[in-house]
Amino acid sequence: MKRNTRINLLISLSYSLVLILGMFMGYKFLKDQGYVLEKRTKYADNSPEKVDEILHIINGNYVDDVDTRKLANLPLDSVLHRLDPHSSYLPPTKALALAEDLEGNFEGIGVEYYILKDTLLVTGVVKDGPAWQAGIQKGDKILKVDTMVISGRNLPREKMTGRFKGRRGTTVKLTLLHPGNILPSAVNVTRGSVRLSSIDAAYMLNPETGYVRISKFGAQTDQDFADAAKMLRGRGMRKLVLDLRDNGGGYLMAATGLADQFLPENKLIVYTEGRHEPRTEYFSTGTGEFTREKLAVLINENSASASEIVAGAMQDLKRGVIIGRRSFGKGLVQEQFPFNDGSALNLTIARYYTPSGRSIQKSYRKGFDAYRHEVEERLNNGELTADVSASDTLPKATMQVPIPKKFMPGGILPDVFVKLDTSGYNKAYVTLLNKKIITDYVLEVLASRYNKAYVEANLDTFSLNDAEFKDFVKYLRRNQIKLDFGQLNNAKALICNDLRALLYRYHLGDAGYYRALNANDAVIKQAMASLQ
Repeated sequence: MKRNTRINLLISLSYSLVLILGMFMGYKFLKDQGYVLEKRTKYADNSPEKVDEILHIINGNYVDDVDTRKLANLPLDSVLHRLDPHSSYLPPTKALALAEDLEGNFEGIGVEYYILKDTLLVTGVVKDGPAWQAGIQKGDKILKVDTMVISGRNLPREKMTGRFKGRRGTTVKLTLLHPGNILPSAVNVTRGSVRLSSIDAAYMLNPETGYVRISKFGAQTDQDFADAAKMLRGRGMRKLVLDLRDNGGGYLMAATGLADQFLPENKLIVYTEGRHEPRTEYFSTGTGEFTREKLAVLINENSASASEIVAGAMQDLKRGVIIGRRSFGKGLVQEQFPFNDGSALNLTIARYYTPSGRSIQKSYRKGFDAYRHEVEERLNNGELTADVSASDTLPKATMQVPIPKKFMPGGILPDVFVKLDTSGYNKAYVTLLNKKIITDYVLEVLASRYNKAYVEANLDTFSLNDAEFKDFVKYLRRNQIKLDFGQLNNAKALICNDLRALLYRYHLGDAGYYRALNANDAVIKQAMASLQ
């Protein structure tokens, strides 16, 4: 190669490197300034190319046999509706939000807020998070975020979330009004990683019985529980009430990790199996923090998926007593298939089964008749060997064969059933919930009337009296909320209980909220009796 040619090539290469470096630095500069630069997607949503890619994934991974040729010319929503209720397509924003929720951390400033009328009120600050370190306190009113005026504009919540979250190291300027101050002040908050525990509450119900509430199964749930159990054991815990009510599930590994906390070594917790997925078994390791103490697990109709794995394992292995109401009945395992634009497909790839072989998935195809037919076939074929004489029998008009209890349609049936108390639930009470008037009254009136010190000092004895309820009714009238007074009076006990619980949440966090609710909870009382 001639010397001039070599020089020209080196010059060209230098220009290329400079151009690439310039593009990278420009991209980095824009991101540092807070601009959101979306990745270019290969295919647009609902495009034939993306639908084809999804059909290919379904064909190679879905839990059941599907003739994808019949789905080829359908829009994306119609394709997924032909599968099961839990397979879904997630746009980029929803996929990110789901990942952050289950991972238990996100990048932002770490504040909880409530839009009270047209004012953004700080109702919680994550301990040791960026906002905490910047001195932001509960009760502060946020007037401006950077240059955007917030106060008085009644902006939708989704517009506010993006103002606080952002890449670690970027800064947001907040203009605040502290309680008792006349003039606002400005504070710069540098966004960082915010860690959230998946344990909602952990405290002692009595000198020997601990209580732990878990609302979802995230990446750190088993470790969060181990920390909570160690803390409660140090306070004398020898029995535990594990509250999984309204827990909609989460990661499968989080469920097996939590179940492992209660079991001796080499016990089958759950197994999964699908058309393309061979049977996979999950066993306990015997290294848990709570393998000997007495255990009660609380479930209800909103306990699903990972919650049912834990409850089913404890029931089958006779490790604890299950109390409450039949669980939701979601026994399907989803795997997430990400796309290059940040969107994702959550596809059902397998079913999970409890140690005794129960599939707790309720029928989602043709209702109960299809399920009855399946059970009848399995009984006739000798696949079900449970004692039919000890079964629950459904009305004769709907079936001819009694179904063994363990094969009743959908969910985990508790060992001790506690019916739902619906007294006081009426139109007036539902209206108050929908309009969030109870929360408004707590934040606008009660939070300053009863301060944190007072609530803590009267934790187990504090209640709202008749005068307080009358004041709440006056508040409704001032805000032109017209409701039937007779219905309000019938719902008085519920309303006062909610007011007390929300006041505790404001001053004492989630642990205070559940402590207030549990004081008069029939399921908690039954759990305490069952553990004696």
